[in-house]
Amino acid sequence: MREVGFPARDQGEVPVLSVVVPVRNEVGNVATLVDEIAKAVMPLGPFEIIYVNDGSSDGTGDELARQRARHPQLRQIDHMASCGQSAAIRTGVHAARAAVICTLDGDGQNDPIYIPQLYRKLLESGDAFGLVQGQRVGRKATAFKKLQSHIANTLRAWFLQDGTRDTGCGLKCFRRDIYMQLPYFDALHRFMPALVRRDGFEIAYVNVVDRLRLSGVSNYGFFDRLWIGIVDLFGVRWLIRRRRRIARLRQVSQEAAKEVSKENA
Repeated sequence: MREVGFPARDQGEVPVLSVVVPVRNEVGNVATLVDEIAKAVMPLGPFEIIYVNDGSSDGTGDELARQRARHPQLRQIDHMASCGQSAAIRTGVHAARAAVICTLDGDGQNDPIYIPQLYRKLLESGDAFGLVQGQRVGRKATAFKKLQSHIANTLRAWFLQDGTRDTGCGLKCFRRDIYMQLPYFDALHRFMPALVRRDGFEIAYVNVVDRLRLSGVSNYGFFDRLWIGIVDLFGVRWLIRRRRRIARLRQVSQEAAKEVSKENA
């Protein structure tokens, strides 16, 4: 893993939002999607876009290098070999400088126009909420893909009782500190609602309109979506059952402590 052409984490203006995009062999989608993300999030304040190039072999890395010349907010991290979508997301979140993270898929089906809505929903919902999950409507996919997702979502919802209709949507917004405390495993990104609830936080939802892939073909395929996910259900269920009460902390100010002392005097 290496980061290409970006200063150390503690240099430069601290962004309010980090947008993390995992990609593998998406050379035809990079330029358009980067432009769309930058346009969508610019009104929110300082931001960064972190593309994690997950072992691409089609020129995705070179295209990202060209886009970095056009977009100073764009960061590029390369996996030397493909490690999977969850690993790519974790790499991006780990490198992020903002306290709030938004993720989306790199194929263009997740429209960046919804990022500000997810971001504001998280801020407005308060500390009790740890995740804003996009839920796709009017999904643009083949009948076979829709069947896979339907089976996986139905099994997951029944088995985990996570209250989420569509965990497969890549559009998510969450606090970085909450994500970094989640147990990591392959396919984590598909079980975030269940695990965030496990840690005592609520989930908010935003309906998003799915769109057609901009170009190319899917690079995280059938087994990643369905059968491996079914196996992971048992592991996530075990983690939920092993949960212990999570301590919620607050620091008492000196003024408050003095008031208590006066009342007890």
